[in-house]
Amino acid sequence: MSVPEAPAAPEARASRAPRAVYAVLVALYVLLFPYHPGLRSPNELCRLWQTRALVEYGTLDINRALKDFGYVGDLSVKDGKYYPSKAPLLSFAAVPVYAVLRAWSGGFLYAVREVPLVFFSRLILTVLPTLLLLWLVRRFLGTYLSPGVADAVTVTYGLGSLAFSYSLLFMSHQTTAVLLFGGFYALWRLARGEWRERGYLVAGACAGATVAAEYTGALGVLGLVLYAVLSVLWREEPPRARWVRLGRGAGLALVGALPFVVGLMLYHQAAFGHPLESGYKHLNDAAYQPWHLGGFLGIRYPDPRAFALSFFSPLRGLFALSPFLLLALPGVAVLRREARARREMRAHLWLVVALLAGYTYFTSAFSYDSWGWTTGPRHLTGLVPFLLLPAGLLLERLRTSGHPALLGAAAALCTASIAFTGVATFVNYVPDDVSNVVLGLAVPLLRAGYLPPSVLNLLGIPNPVAGVLLLALLLGLAGWVFVRLGLHGTERPGATPLIAGLAMLALLLGLQTATVKHHSGDQGAVRFLEKVWLVPPGRTLGF
Repeated sequence: MSVPEAPAAPEARASRAPRAVYAVLVALYVLLFPYHPGLRSPNELCRLWQTRALVEYGTLDINRALKDFGYVGDLSVKDGKYYPSKAPLLSFAAVPVYAVLRAWSGGFLYAVREVPLVFFSRLILTVLPTLLLLWLVRRFLGTYLSPGVADAVTVTYGLGSLAFSYSLLFMSHQTTAVLLFGGFYALWRLARGEWRERGYLVAGACAGATVAAEYTGALGVLGLVLYAVLSVLWREEPPRARWVRLGRGAGLALVGALPFVVGLMLYHQAAFGHPLESGYKHLNDAAYQPWHLGGFLGIRYPDPRAFALSFFSPLRGLFALSPFLLLALPGVAVLRREARARREMRAHLWLVVALLAGYTYFTSAFSYDSWGWTTGPRHLTGLVPFLLLPAGLLLERLRTSGHPALLGAAAALCTASIAFTGVATFVNYVPDDVSNVVLGLAVPLLRAGYLPPSVLNLLGIPNPVAGVLLLALLLGLAGWVFVRLGLHGTERPGATPLIAGLAMLALLLGLQTATVKHHSGDQGAVRFLEKVWLVPPGRTLGF
């Protein structure tokens, strides 16, 4: 049975989810603040120290910032000058945020403290863009899925995937996902004839900004190029018109991308002496250099260990933390059947297959150990939003084809994803020697009262009370997703989906229990994080 035909425009399928559900989702994004200054988070602070340097000293290098504000990691060094080893977009994007905070706080050198700087930089540059992304995701999914499935998949993506984890960190991984999907959304509207050709400027700008935010985002950009070309060549119009359209689109996209590409090259020239030479060729820490040597920028032949751990490790495996993404694999077959009947789905099928293959190769061929101290395999963050339609199509097929047991099990995968990724995100800094991020690290910390810092702490509500409230909201949405998928919108579901869902949850919890070791690595990580926790039990937070 085929999914419902698409309407003429996505506006016709506006979100009809209960507003309270999305309000709670937004509240969790805005209120949560998992950050601990004692960790000296290198990936975040190296970017913000460059922001400080740009505003305070007018320099790209951060030598004076290191002297005035303290040493941070993840650095590159060239001719005695230190720079972040990361692509520079977020550092520059945070300049207005820092300038406003500086003026607001008195306008002197040390006016902006570290905690408010991290909080507002995250809120404005990673949290709010992801909330915009969730709106776009819901509009896109609502074109092909029923409202119930589109809502549930959107909420599951928002709270049960890497999107949640990396929106609450000032890192570029979720920024990459936002920009890639933004570029895709523009191309999709163009392919459907709903945007004028100047929409290619938007797609090009998103593509250029992606590379300026994260070098590995170029992999996703190649997928967008494939989608753009196929969606034009497969249009129902004369061949000459297709090639003319393709040429004009490529030109407009190049114009949109050019400011970001040229800016990135100028930055490389000024910092590292060559427009195509990044900071990864000048890493300050010799221990990190082998990860980027050999092959192409450290990408070599696939390694079975890297593949297995990236997807299935109980510490940070993609499917271990977000098992609902497993639905995307058989969902590709459903997408393929849809593509046979609907021309506009063909290019999307090739996009999903290309991105899935490309990102799988990348994570299998790069050093797994370089993912350290993070929630999940961070460089796969850009892939995740493109797996949502296949997963949603499979859920839609299960709802309409009379398989209540399979539907209940699939709904449980979504619920478990929110629970697993959600509690892991409450910690969000995961030492490498932990056996299982959920039961080996997050749950022991939560049981001891070490719940995440939040805006509620700023309002005078101490932990664990504030954190328990946020945990209840998270688990409440996890339960709502199961009810929405497994029990609503199906004819006479009976007890079968519930029983099958509970059995699946028991299986997943059993796997979590079987892989946790409670060894010295787990215990040491818990004790260490307790020592550096920003808002320990009984404490509040102040800027």
